[in-house]
Amino acid sequence: MEDSCYCILLRKASRKVSSMYDEALAPLGINVAQFSLMRRVAARAPVSLTDLAALLELDRSTVGRNVKVLERHGWVASARGRDQREAVLSLTPAGEAVLDAGAPLWKEAQARIGVRFAAAAGPLRELIEGL
Repeated sequence: MEDSCYCILLRKASRKVSSMYDEALAPLGINVAQFSLMRRVAARAPVSLTDLAALLELDRSTVGRNVKVLERHGWVASARGRDQREAVLSLTPAGEAVLDAGAPLWKEAQARIGVRFAAAAGPLRELIEGL
């Protein structure tokens, strides 16, 4: 039964793909989840924690815990938003440097994965986006 469970199969695939990105980004001391989170912050900065969580389709508390790790590394900074109740996030210069250094590493991993998923990438994207 476990072999036919789509959830288990997709989780296994996700772990393997994440591992390939993590290996590529390891020289920078960052994993793909952190790198992706920083890319989203950079694209939307200043962005509230609530808006970032909605964008990522993740629980706000989960995103908050992950942001705290990035803050400890000095890659992300938080400040009060206009209404003073919500933190807004932006990258620090150190965070921008990590993204710049990581971009070619991420692109290389993306290309390697793209080769392996070439035939399935389009249909897989359509299936996932249709959920």
